[in-house]
Amino acid sequence: MGRRIFDNIKKAIAYIFAIHVPIAGMSLIPVLLKWPLVLSPVHIVFLELIIDPACSVVFEAEPEEANVMNRPPRNPQEPLFSRRTLAVSMLQGVSVLLIVFAVYAIALYRGQGESDARALTFTTLIIANLGLILTNRSWSRTILSTLRSPNTALWWVLGGRRFFWDSCLCSFFAQPIPFSALHPLDLAICLAAGAVSIIWFEGLKMFSGRQSNLLAHRGRKI
Repeated sequence: MGRRIFDNIKKAIAYIFAIHVPIAGMSLIPVLLKWPLVLSPVHIVFLELIIDPACSVVFEAEPEEANVMNRPPRNPQEPLFSRRTLAVSMLQGVSVLLIVFAVYAIALYRGQGESDARALTFTTLIIANLGLILTNRSWSRTILSTLRSPNTALWWVLGGRRFFWDSCLCSFFAQPIPFSALHPLDLAICLAAGAVSIIWFEGLKMFSGRQSNLLAHRGRKI
């Protein structure tokens, strides 16, 4: 249980670092480039209403990794957040920021209008946020594998995401910085962009898993 708790705390902290990179970036970059703003304070608040339950409930409820008892004892001096964990977390955040910013820049370049560009960008950011939650549930198993692991809190957060998204795009909360309604093709683009932003980490997990299996197989032969 101690190993599970330690792992889950690290996953939650990694997710916090990762998701705040694109939020900070999309709050500052448009200002520096003198482009239309994407996020208002109320939209950031709505994002935090997804982020906070994910950190405090979803990751806490995650079951232990399959190899949790095959590891050697942890060094008591080992920091909670190592350089490797920080590096992976920052890479996750930067990859999401690049994809989200690309969606925003392309939408403006195509002349879709400020409201359309904001809606596409904000929706992509929400989808990428959920992708970060799903991919950080395990650093050894893929999203498809972890979906088979029960986590009731996860589905409450995913369900709440729909309410937050509707509130931001379709209600008076969108008035400070108005968003346009999205068409099915727009939603497909946002979904694809959000998936691309975290797919490299899924590939890394698959590669690491194959390497670990290969080493274990060689060890058994020896």
